[in-house]
Amino acid sequence: MTVSSINWKNGQLITLDPGDTATCQTLTGGQLYGLIFYNAAANDAGANISVVWSQSQPPVTVSVPGTTANQGLASVLFVNGSDTTTVSAAMLEGQLGARVEAYIASVSMPEDTTGIINKPLPADGKNHFFEKFSRYYTVPASHWYQAQIHSNINQFISIQFAEESAVVNVVNSEADPAPRILAVGRAKNQYNTNVSQYQTISWSLQGNGQQLVFVNADSVQDSQGTSISLQSLSAQYARS
Repeated sequence: MTVSSINWKNGQLITLDPGDTATCQTLTGGQLYGLIFYNAAANDAGANISVVWSQSQPPVTVSVPGTTANQGLASVLFVNGSDTTTVSAAMLEGQLGARVEAYIASVSMPEDTTGIINKPLPADGKNHFFEKFSRYYTVPASHWYQAQIHSNINQFISIQFAEESAVVNVVNSEADPAPRILAVGRAKNQYNTNVSQYQTISWSLQGNGQQLVFVNADSVQDSQGTSISLQSLSAQYARS
């Protein structure tokens, strides 16, 4: 098997095989990033990814659950650009049959969106559907909005990114998502988890002219039929 060193500077969608290492040296101070890993093996082989994010702290191991037919769930590691400008992810040798797809999510990444469904999320209150690698972006004005995610699938997970924070939204929750959602350094205090045991989860957000990004962290089959909507509440507020 050919071992490769991957230049991950654009946070683009990549594939990691045993022995591969991907390195990004362009993280920005103050910004929160999510390294998102999908099991892409054609069998049920799980994978362990070793992530180096600090010269003074040991690498962290991200476990990506085994699956079949490239239908796996995602594992996420949050990293803050103020802790490091460089992060590397390596799949160690000896993990036979393992393969992982990964990209870096934030308000600015991936800069190269090849293979990512990257499109605006209008504040029209209508449902917009997720796919496996979906990234919705919006720049809400300075008033209140209502966001909503609907899914008939158990344990659907998505992430809302702002510049320095994130919200992990879990719909139809069945289990603690913590084993799949990890963070290091400052990032440990920069995300919250919003859990609903029902098919719909909704929350209010206030725009400030800065970009928000919504990505899914779930499998192909779990993403199908799952929708997100964003509605401006400015008209309702004006009448109150």
